[in-house]
Amino acid sequence: MSTHDLYTAPVDTSTWNVPIAGNARFTWEYDDGRDRLLALYQKGKDKQWDSVKRIDWDLEVDPHDVLGVPDQSLAIYGTKYWDKFSKKDLGELRRHSASWQFSQFVHGEQGAMVTAARIVESVPDLDAKFYSATQTMDEARHVELFSKFLQEKIGLVYPINTKLQDLLDETLSDSRWDMPYLGMQVLIEGLALAAFGVMRDVTTKPLPKQLLAYVMQDEARHVAFGRLALRDYYKQLSPAELREREDFVIEGCHLMRDRIRGREIWENFGVPAAEVDAMVDASPYMRMFQSLLFSRIVPCVKDIGLWSDRIRAAYDEMGVLDMSKADLDALMSQDEEIAERLDGERFAAEEADRKAEVDAVIAEASSG
Repeated sequence: MSTHDLYTAPVDTSTWNVPIAGNARFTWEYDDGRDRLLALYQKGKDKQWDSVKRIDWDLEVDPHDVLGVPDQSLAIYGTKYWDKFSKKDLGELRRHSASWQFSQFVHGEQGAMVTAARIVESVPDLDAKFYSATQTMDEARHVELFSKFLQEKIGLVYPINTKLQDLLDETLSDSRWDMPYLGMQVLIEGLALAAFGVMRDVTTKPLPKQLLAYVMQDEARHVAFGRLALRDYYKQLSPAELREREDFVIEGCHLMRDRIRGREIWENFGVPAAEVDAMVDASPYMRMFQSLLFSRIVPCVKDIGLWSDRIRAAYDEMGVLDMSKADLDALMSQDEEIAERLDGERFAAEEADRKAEVDAVIAEASSG
């Protein structure tokens, strides 16, 4: 079955073409690069994995309860619409909600794959080219596994959100080599990483927990890559050049904030567009979710040196300024530990099952 048959609304069957500006940069400097970037590159090579083998695709998923989270996570909970929905309607709403979230993940990951390849082409330093090449492979794997999850486990796909598409367009069409870093590694990947983390921690279902934990293990490296490269470069820029980057960050964060409202879901269930924002803003769960989504972006923006009064005022207005106090290194270490622990628990259980099976065969043979 074609993916186009699973979309909730018709999408163009042709490619989306973004005009590319800027230069492809070659370097003839093959000496050792920056130690921390080369260490990250080595880690990127060491941590490659196969989604066919590492993910337990035999795990069942109820498409009407994909994440196993309480109904309070639905923005209509407690509103006038709640009692109008039958049990069947609510199951379908949960399916659409999960489909929308994972659809934006797969579209964003394709954007990340294209952007990482663009960084290989445009960045001037060989050590950064090396790491971006590993990231391109990571992102291809993420597109593969999220698209498989959508098609085989949920059976429903949403088109790309227009706000995400706008930010991808701006990120890819800018001729300055650092802008793909800023748009993708800091904003889009930062938001995705936080969203993955919230969903990884609240889901009670084993398959989505695996997907999110393992993808986060990769994504933590990607955000670290953006921090290392941009922190060095932004120290060299003039105030006017920094202001241009700040404008991009502020606009991008507003686009990201609007993207996570999921208006497309509610319009499919007859909730008037004019009421969606107020409903989402009034939902305690959605307010918490939106706030946490900036937990990776805000400290990263501060870390790379874009921390003017204008930036702080914008984050204060969005209610996420306190996120600047987050310890990014600790968060990324935690992401790594959770993935490794999940591996340990899974494979220890599998080993115990195999041993029990062997013991049973031996016992049966002995008694026979």
